[in-house]
Amino acid sequence: MDKTHLIDITARRATESAGGRELTPGDVGRVLETLFGTVEHPGTIAEALKTDETVSLGSFGSFESEDGTAAFRPGKALAEYLQGQVG
Repeated sequence: MDKTHLIDITARRATESAGGRELTPGDVGRVLETLFGTVEHPGTIAEALKTDETVSLGSFGSFESEDGTAAFRPGKALAEYLQGQVG
């Protein structure tokens, strides 16, 4: 799945779950760019990792900095879903 597809699906699902209140692909794209960054500007996750903070996203997982390299640690819920134990 590429970025455009991720944005489109996320916007559609967010709109469906919000009782018809529209969240556009542009809105979702700006949020993703703010979180993850662009070539020109680091995102909030990168900025936190640069200061040795861990970014925890609940049961999805966390991002950590290890010797100047970003690492993702999946959370229990994500791991169980991927292993077919739930969902």
